[in-house]
Amino acid sequence: MLMTDQPDLPEGETRRQGQATSQVVDFHEYKSARNPPPVTFHRRELDQILRVYGRMVGEGEWRDYAIDHTKDRAVFSVFKRSGETPLYRIEKNPKLAAKQGAYSVLNAHGTILKRGHELALVLKVFDKVLKLVET
Repeated sequence: MLMTDQPDLPEGETRRQGQATSQVVDFHEYKSARNPPPVTFHRRELDQILRVYGRMVGEGEWRDYAIDHTKDRAVFSVFKRSGETPLYRIEKNPKLAAKQGAYSVLNAHGTILKRGHELALVLKVFDKVLKLVET
């Protein structure tokens, strides 16, 4: 049996050389156009986020996290206690990359604390400022 990517012809008809049949579409392009993959954090992005997370866990500020990948954004949620609403959400939204920046940090009320094009700069919102205390 001969397998081709061309449609079957009715019984008794033959295909002539050079006869146009149908358009060939790349399978990967077709699949991504019909059902786009979810937005995810890349390994380097997760490394940066988990570095901040580990530091905050060590300080007793955070205790749990969740990662969500949806079709339009990736979200890293931070919790004080599991089962509560997240204290902070670190979001990656590629649609905003050309405008305000793909990365943002939101608090529990949904207020944007910091937004930008580089994740490392956005995560600086969690850096504590040391104050000089005179005795």
